[in-house]
Amino acid sequence: MQGIRSKTIVLAALLVAVATAALAGGDWNDKDVAWKPYEDGLAAAKKEKKPVCIIFYTDWCPHCANYSAVFHDPKVVDTTKRFVMIRLNKDKEAALSKKYAPDGEYIPRTYFLSSAGVLDVDIHAPRDRYRYFYDERTPASVLAGMVEASKKLR
Repeated sequence: MQGIRSKTIVLAALLVAVATAALAGGDWNDKDVAWKPYEDGLAAAKKEKKPVCIIFYTDWCPHCANYSAVFHDPKVVDTTKRFVMIRLNKDKEAALSKKYAPDGEYIPRTYFLSSAGVLDVDIHAPRDRYRYFYDERTPASVLAGMVEASKKLR
């Protein structure tokens, strides 16, 4: 009986670990959003004359996991097609994270750049602090930023 109980506990712990690893960093909807690596994304933006949306996240951040769900919203998915979408892991892309940190390196952060790769610091969430932290629970916040960026940036 003790052996079965020990195996059950080990199996349960393994299942929790696998489930946690699968959700680490969130589900950013890779199927419907055309995420690109940084250099490829900047080159595509220049070639296609599209603005860029860059998101910094980490695998361990619960806010990032929440925010990733916003990218399953049909309106957000449709609006991403107006942009070159780049998603960067802050822990793995530390130099880029420092480059794009006008008000700090908190996560998640979302920035909008021109097709030439120039950051527009004036496009941000409607808040005084953590200006590039869009609402992680509802698509309306990042959609507003995307609409503003698509009108303003080329």
